[in-house]
Amino acid sequence: MKTVKTKLNLALLLCSQIIIFILMFFSNSISVLNYINKSFYISSLLLFISLAIFTVNTGFFDVVTKSFRLIFAGKDVTRETVDEMRPLSQIITVKYSPLLFVGFINLALCLIALLFYYM
Repeated sequence: MKTVKTKLNLALLLCSQIIIFILMFFSNSISVLNYINKSFYISSLLLFISLAIFTVNTGFFDVVTKSFRLIFAGKDVTRETVDEMRPLSQIITVKYSPLLFVGFINLALCLIALLFYYM
């Protein structure tokens, strides 16, 4: 099971680095500064998505979704029916850890390139 997670993390890391180099190629400037900028954008996007998934998985928005279901359900749906509906944290079951890991690795590579740029 560990090797599957490791392979997934490495595949995601490789894909994110390929996306960074593709973005560098389309901006017509291949430089360390451009790599730093693009990797910062990609790593911050990955970290934001993983932290948003983590927030949803913890049940933070369950009360809000239940309230919206009660308000917008209409007159045909009773309170018991809304109580029987699955909460949002049980509906969205995406693992956030691979995205979080790849986001932190990309951020570390960005910081290493930034140190290299200023030396």
